[in-house]
Amino acid sequence: MKIPIDVSADRAEPMYHQIEEQLRALILSGQLAEGVLLPSIREFAADLSCSVITIRRVYQDLEQEGFLRTRQGTGTFVAKVAVSDRERYRRDAVYEALKAAVEVGRRINCTTDEIRSMLEELLTDYGEEGGSGNGNRD
Repeated sequence: MKIPIDVSADRAEPMYHQIEEQLRALILSGQLAEGVLLPSIREFAADLSCSVITIRRVYQDLEQEGFLRTRQGTGTFVAKVAVSDRERYRRDAVYEALKAAVEVGRRINCTTDEIRSMLEELLTDYGEEGGSGNGNRD
């Protein structure tokens, strides 16, 4: 199974952290469901062009957090994640993105009304229930 993770040695963030954050997000968002068998450590390391030690660390960290479980001789699987954890992740992810956008707006002297108007425009562009948006800006 190919896991959709994008890593780059050019980023300031350590490779293991890039992988761990993205894998955690895939689990919490439900894109990797409970019981899914993850690639072996060696296979995943080869897929991402990183060391086996890096993937071992990611798997160990996420197992300690309760997101993965390993069965000797069988592999590493996505563990059951509580609905409350998934909901908290969704809320926190959107909240942090909006917070960053507001901070940018404030730095460039946008008013509250301007920021609110932009958010409403984006919500309209994307439709009621998660449309893809048209990407058009007037």
